[in-house]
Amino acid sequence: MTATAQATRHTAADFLARNRGGGLFTETINQRIGAHLSVAAERLGLPPTALTLANFVLGLAAAVLVVLAAPAMAGGRVSALLIGLVALVLWQLAYSLDCADGQLARVTGQASPAGARLDILCDVALQIALVAAVASVAHAYDPDTPTWLVAAFAGTWMVNLVTSALQQGAAAASLVTSRSTAVRLIKLVRDYGAVVTVIGLTLALVPAWTVWLMAAFTLVNGGFLLASVVASARASLNRG
Repeated sequence: MTATAQATRHTAADFLARNRGGGLFTETINQRIGAHLSVAAERLGLPPTALTLANFVLGLAAAVLVVLAAPAMAGGRVSALLIGLVALVLWQLAYSLDCADGQLARVTGQASPAGARLDILCDVALQIALVAAVASVAHAYDPDTPTWLVAAFAGTWMVNLVTSALQQGAAAASLVTSRSTAVRLIKLVRDYGAVVTVIGLTLALVPAWTVWLMAAFTLVNGGFLLASVVASARASLNRG
């Protein structure tokens, strides 16, 4: 490697400084792992798209594993602990890669509209897969899981993607702007890194509670959606 090429190498601190934040868990864990993944990717000469696709493959693999294993988990033929922990590791690594692709793109000047579109499309696909995985386990352990709950869980879950897309440019806003430790701890209920950790541990340790986990997230995300609608309506009316 030439001296010029070595001089352009960036450190994990360089990548971490260009992250786009997130909740307390995401900033503390996933963004930091993402910075180190970005260092490795740069040294291997990988483009940001490679990290995006790796995120997609790992996240989808975790969801497919859970969906296929759910009946066997409920029947005691497969270890729920093993499946849940494997899925948790894959989901966390996938999310860290999702954090890394943006860091790599911004620091190395490889950001592009096409790359941003691919990132969003992969995120949508993985959220659908995650919802399917959770719903499959809930149904496997409780065949009487209400259809309306599955639908409400799936619909309100996508609120996270919509609000993330709205947190760009002039539309960026927060219902609670404080960054105090107490507020950030409360916001962990919508921090994706923390959320997939809770989901993975539930599948591993108490999979029979998955239906209650769905109900809890439906209430949290539905409540956030309602609060956001009210806040946005008030702001719009005040401007009028």
